[in-house]
Amino acid sequence: MPNKYQDAYPEKPILDSIELTSPSAMALLTLEYFEAKPGTMKNQVYDQHHVVINLKEEPHRVENWRNDIHRDFTFKQNEIIVTPAGVKSGWRWHANSKVIIITLEPSQLEHFAQHQLGVVLSNSQLANVPQFIDADITAAAAMLKDALHSTLGSDVMFESFARIFLTKLIQKYGVELEQELAFSKGFTSAHYKRVLEYIEQSYAQDISIESMAAVAGLSTAHFSRLFKKTIGSSPHQFLMSYRIETAKKMLSEHKRTMIDIALSCGFADQAHFSRVFKQFQQVTPKKWLDSISKTK
Repeated sequence: MPNKYQDAYPEKPILDSIELTSPSAMALLTLEYFEAKPGTMKNQVYDQHHVVINLKEEPHRVENWRNDIHRDFTFKQNEIIVTPAGVKSGWRWHANSKVIIITLEPSQLEHFAQHQLGVVLSNSQLANVPQFIDADITAAAAMLKDALHSTLGSDVMFESFARIFLTKLIQKYGVELEQELAFSKGFTSAHYKRVLEYIEQSYAQDISIESMAAVAGLSTAHFSRLFKKTIGSSPHQFLMSYRIETAKKMLSEHKRTMIDIALSCGFADQAHFSRVFKQFQQVTPKKWLDSISKTK
C-alpha cells in the first residue's frame, strides 16, 4: 500500500514540479496538474498533506471518503479540499478533471512555519477542510502552475509563489499554538502578481522599492516588510534575481554581447552585471556560459 500521494495517481500529470532543479523550491511543496479522465483513488492513509484545487469550469460529480465518511457532492470551479496527513481518504470523479494537487511533507511544512514565519503549529498542523472556496489560495496555486510553464526563471518564480501559497495556507488552515499569523493579511497573491508583472515589464529600467510598493498599493516600509516575510528575500534581492535569470536566458542564446545583456537587464554596466551575477551564481557570466556550452 503506497503511503505517498503521488504513488496512487491513476495516470501521469500534465505538469509536475519534480522537473524543477532548485533544491530550495523542491523542498517547499510538490505540485501536479491533471486533466484526467473519470477514475478513482483507493481509500487509504497517506503520510503527506494534500490540497486539491478544482479549475474545471463546469460543476461535476465527485465522491470523497474521509475517515470512512462518504461525501457525494458537486465539485465547483475554484473549490479547495484540504486533507491532512493521517486522514484516510479516497476519491472517485465522474467527469474529466482539471485539478491542481499540492502535496506537503509535514516535516517540511513544520520547518517553513517555524523558521520562515515564526509560527509553531500543533501536531495536527493543518485543519481538515472538506470543501471551501478561497480566492486568494486558488490564485496562488494558479500562479504556481503557471510558473511551471515559464521558460524564464521558473525555479525562482515557483519558489516565490510556493512561499506565498504556504503562507496563505498556514494563515487560514494552519493549527497554531499560542501564535498569531496576521502579518500577511495585507499582502495577497494579487499584490505579488501586480509587482511581478511590473518587474516583467520594467526590469531593464531603474526600478525602486518605492515604485514597487506603489504598484502594490502599500507604503514602502509596509511593503518591504511583508514582501521579505512572505517571499523570503527583500524586494531588491528578488529584482536582482529576476534580472540574473533573464540574463542567463540571453547568455544561452549566444547572440548578444556581454555589455548589451548587462544594459538590457537593468545593470549599470558590465562590471556591475558581472559582480551581481557572481553573487547569485558563484561564478562569472563567462564561466557560467562556458559550463552550459560544455553540456550541449
